[in-house]
Amino acid sequence: MQLQGYHAVVTGAARGLGAAAAKRFVAEGARVVVADIDGEAARACAQAIDASGERATARVCDIADPAACAALVAQAESFFGAPIDVFLAHAGLGYAGPLTEADPERIRRIVEVNVLGTIYCAQAALRSLVRSPRASLIFTSSLQSVTARAQRSVYTASKHAIVGLTKALALEYSPQGVRVNAIAPASSDTPFLRTQLEAVGARDVDQAVREVAASMPLGWLPTPEDFADAAVFLASTSARSITGHNLLLDSGAAAGFFRRG
Repeated sequence: MQLQGYHAVVTGAARGLGAAAAKRFVAEGARVVVADIDGEAARACAQAIDASGERATARVCDIADPAACAALVAQAESFFGAPIDVFLAHAGLGYAGPLTEADPERIRRIVEVNVLGTIYCAQAALRSLVRSPRASLIFTSSLQSVTARAQRSVYTASKHAIVGLTKALALEYSPQGVRVNAIAPASSDTPFLRTQLEAVGARDVDQAVREVAASMPLGWLPTPEDFADAAVFLASTSARSITGHNLLLDSGAAAGFFRRG
């Protein structure tokens, strides 16, 4: 029960890595707001975590709207009856494909959600976090926040921005007791990865996923549960002296050696 009595908000929590983190937070003793732009899926996730609605509740939030981010924080504080202790800003969008073929509106939306949306979340969350004695702001960056891949230029640029934001906010808010970190996962076998593989022309997506996993130095992809473990660690007192850090969760990929493919 590493997060006993904590109050946590997770964006992009309706499915995948965000849902795994929200579920694990509750298992570790926290109460959680499951936030997502897909309200129906967010409600289903919260219901699956805690049917009573006492420990998990859902809220709709488009993080690209600063007013929606502010409303989410207000709703969370109302649900908890206290400031937020942990805010996991996980929501984001992916994009794969040659830059010259990228639709300008699609580029704008990636930057709007991944960069501006994360900043808006941080801006709103910090106004609450500064009133918590155990405050932790956690971003989801990516393996592409420290490396790069062909046909991922827009996404890579957006995730590099998260690392800069993490470092700057860690320095800015450490005097107020707020720790700011990021988790940089490699791809997991989620709908997000499968959509990316389809976008770059994979004909057999199952085989493509296996090839991606085999290319990792450890020979496997991190799981959503691995991501949840990392989020719990960074939120807990076990990481009390860690801030401004981008935690790689990449099966060794950023070390620079891929076994195959």
